[in-house]
Amino acid sequence: MPAIPSIRRLARHLGAALLALVLTTAPALAQATDVLGIPGPIDFEGDAYRLVWSAQPSATYIKQEYLPAGQHAGRYEQMILVETVTSGITVMDAVRAQAAMLNQRKATDPLVNMEVIQNTAAGEALLDFILSSKDADGQYIVEWNAYRYARYSDAGGKPGVMLFGISRRAYGNAAAKDLLTQLKALRPGRIKALTHVRLPQPTR
Repeated sequence: MPAIPSIRRLARHLGAALLALVLTTAPALAQATDVLGIPGPIDFEGDAYRLVWSAQPSATYIKQEYLPAGQHAGRYEQMILVETVTSGITVMDAVRAQAAMLNQRKATDPLVNMEVIQNTAAGEALLDFILSSKDADGQYIVEWNAYRYARYSDAGGKPGVMLFGISRRAYGNAAAKDLLTQLKALRPGRIKALTHVRLPQPTR
């Protein structure tokens, strides 16, 4: 998979003015209830990720987040996400919805960048993308995500989509610039691992 275009240019221009935006973060006081029947830990690239947050916004949508020991949802460096939607949508429906949100965000976040890779034979797709924001002190936060979308059916046979994602964050101007610079070398291995990892099997 080709590298995200303009990573070096983005790193050079990290000091440019960005609007303060809120990145996707779990509420600090949310419960870590295992709704899906995936208690963890989930092993990825030699690290164990434990369940730290979950939510069920609707009867057909569940999301859970997992972090390595010592990290917290409000200020994590690495995260695994597992989400299921059983409203009958397809893999590409889910990808297009996320891509549309990212395209809208480009108006206020010049670092937004994404790429979609389809695996037609497996009925899967992968979306990897960058977001940026500022914290309360005006320091930059950069987030890189890779989401693997696969077909899914719940215990009752309702069809839908599972998202298995990895996320990486950097806080502060220097760390954010370093992450952007390192992505060219970081991304291929992480995406290969994400593509080949065995997806979790929900029991609920």
